[in-house]
Amino acid sequence: MPIIQKNHYSTLTDGIADLREKGYDHDFDQAEFHLECKKLKKNFKPENFTITHTYRFEGMTNPSDNSVLYGIEADDGTKGILIDAYGVYADAISPEMIEKFRVEYKSVDEE
Repeated sequence: MPIIQKNHYSTLTDGIADLREKGYDHDFDQAEFHLECKKLKKNFKPENFTITHTYRFEGMTNPSDNSVLYGIEADDGTKGILIDAYGVYADAISPEMIEKFRVEYKSVDEE
């Protein structure tokens, strides 16, 4: 199911701070077939985590500044964030991971 969420943060830093306050304490890294939490030395397959928040940030002058902030909760209760570039700068991931991270956004006019 696609995620539809309005971004109400003015900066990526604001979004990270708010998710940290909500208990998203860990950092996830994206790999081809899973997410990795290096601090806990754990990997999470797509079926073992849920994306609970997603916010897109677009650079005003530089396309390489584009990024997405994800709030993620694993089925073991681990909560954390993933910051990911997108577009031509995005990493190659498996079809299962692509489907898990599929995001649709509403424009302000649709609300």
